[in-house]
Amino acid sequence: MVIPVHDVNPVRRTPWVTYALIAANVLVFLSMPGLTDSVTGGGSLARLCRLQEFLDHYAAVPQELIHHRMPRLVPTGDVGLSPQGNAGCVVAPPGYDKSPELSVFTAMFLHGGWLHLLGNMLFLLIFGNNIEDRMGRVRFLLFYVVCGYLASYGFALLNADSSDPLIGASGAIAGVLGAYLVLYPKARIWVLVPFLIFLPLRLPAWLVLGFWFVLQAVYSSGEGVLDAGTVAYAAHIVGFVAGMAIAWPLKPGTPPPPEPRGLLFGRRARPRW
Repeated sequence: MVIPVHDVNPVRRTPWVTYALIAANVLVFLSMPGLTDSVTGGGSLARLCRLQEFLDHYAAVPQELIHHRMPRLVPTGDVGLSPQGNAGCVVAPPGYDKSPELSVFTAMFLHGGWLHLLGNMLFLLIFGNNIEDRMGRVRFLLFYVVCGYLASYGFALLNADSSDPLIGASGAIAGVLGAYLVLYPKARIWVLVPFLIFLPLRLPAWLVLGFWFVLQAVYSSGEGVLDAGTVAYAAHIVGFVAGMAIAWPLKPGTPPPPEPRGLLFGRRARPRW
């Protein structure tokens, strides 16, 4: 997998919505109970139980989205002992009313670990600013949410009986990547390619994003990856295709990405990142 680090595609205005989405994702992640300990294999059982209760409450669950089949028992966040004396998370009838439709929105801001969060935010930072610049702030925010919903429901339709929580901004960000491929296929992307060391290369967006999409398709089939069952690759594919479809009507009016400016009257022009 190549790692994008920067695109040569300046914007005309500050991408405040992109920055706000990144800030919201980081703040929500930091507020998730017990997560920073649990992802490293540490943390107490009490913290793990609180995290499980939190995810069952706010994550999207495919069988809830498709069948509106709510679980009869859910973790309470407390620790208890089984009749055999084994410690575990206490379950009880839910003490809250969960809206499956709203859970898709809240799940977009939840992440399963630092790598999950930082990877998503890196892609959003690099590619989101240009899509926001092209669509405008309000339309970009609506586009982001719609892609996230389509990705979650698309995955749920393919896994209608799954009770595993679905979390992460990956589906919405995949929509951003699909839109970028449609609107700026020839923009240049600086990437790091792992080959003994990380080699910096400047590649066209169609190659970088096309390769990313092919990888998601391969991984969704279970080939070439060990944890295909824990990553919603199908949601990435649905979000990417949705982003392409929504952005396609904007393609005729999209100007080509401007080239970096050089020297102007003896002074170096200031690039806009």
